[in-house]
Amino acid sequence: MRAHYKETITALLSAACIAVNGPHPYDIQVHDERFYRRFLRDGRLGIGESYMDGWWDCADIDTFIYKLLMAQKMMRMRTRNIGFVSTALLSKLLPAGSLYRSTEIAEKHYDLDNDLFAATLDPYMQYTCGYWPEGVTNLNAAQEAKLDLICRKLQLKPGMSLLDVGCGWGGLSKFAAERYGAKVTGISVSKEQLAFAKNLCKGLDVDFRLLDYRNLNEQFDRIVTVGMIEHVGKQYYRGFMQKMKGALKEDGIYLLHTIGSNHSHFSSPWLEKYIFPGCFSPSIAHLGHAIDDLFVMEDWHNIGPHYYKTLIGWHENFEAAWPTLSRKYDERFYRMWKFYLLSMAPGFKARVGQLWQIVLTHKGLQPGYSTIR
Repeated sequence: MRAHYKETITALLSAACIAVNGPHPYDIQVHDERFYRRFLRDGRLGIGESYMDGWWDCADIDTFIYKLLMAQKMMRMRTRNIGFVSTALLSKLLPAGSLYRSTEIAEKHYDLDNDLFAATLDPYMQYTCGYWPEGVTNLNAAQEAKLDLICRKLQLKPGMSLLDVGCGWGGLSKFAAERYGAKVTGISVSKEQLAFAKNLCKGLDVDFRLLDYRNLNEQFDRIVTVGMIEHVGKQYYRGFMQKMKGALKEDGIYLLHTIGSNHSHFSSPWLEKYIFPGCFSPSIAHLGHAIDDLFVMEDWHNIGPHYYKTLIGWHENFEAAWPTLSRKYDERFYRMWKFYLLSMAPGFKARVGQLWQIVLTHKGLQPGYSTIR
């Protein structure tokens, strides 16, 4: 039976031009024969967990995953083990985006020590896709370009009130206050992030609050959510958009920056279990239903390929910082974080994942508004 598992997976990989124990950087090097059964039984969850356990290695994980995606073999596999059934049942009993799950996400991921993120990210601590127009060649510049793009799309002007929903470590709030003179309110459910953000924006006209979006009760000239709605939960999208509509002044502009999926049945068991509990990438249909009859959609900009460069940049920073980080994190964590960054990147290169910036208003902008790129 074990030989059958090996033959099946070897054939699967061969169809993607990947060899077991082959000579190329993207070939997989198997150290434990149990890998084959785990891969076949648990699909994407099994691939990630067996890598964390040291059962296989690959010099070029990015290309390995990319080749699988392009062969469309991995995408046809489904997890049918009892562990996944339990995860699915948990999702029904405790939906992603509930108040409890929102706090869980903050505690499990965003409340990790800030030193990990400071070493991996840019000076503005941007944990979302950067913008890499022509001439931008490094991660720091790409993140500044992204922040400036957002502010220009918002038509942000000095003195305007800006609500930063899910404000992270405060980088966007800092940029908007310093470069555009905005009066910023940032809200988050992560205590660790808020503590960092308050220090980052010391002396600026920025107010950070430990607050869930459901509890908003005031209005703003501009609203922005960057990399946050992926954690809201699809069954809460409509309520979230209704809340954003109520918080936006009549002549205001709202910008949504989110990872997007080509289909409405996104599933990533490994990512949900180890990185983002309850994560979900919305489709166009999900977002369309959520904003239906609430907003005018002014612009829908796809910069999905830019996320590939961003994730590779994060991985390079992480590897460079690992000698220092290894004093606090063990080898299993290293393999988990490495697999996370390098297995996500090829999805954007293969155009399986997208990154959308959507500009929304109550009644439409005045004639003369031009699409900003």
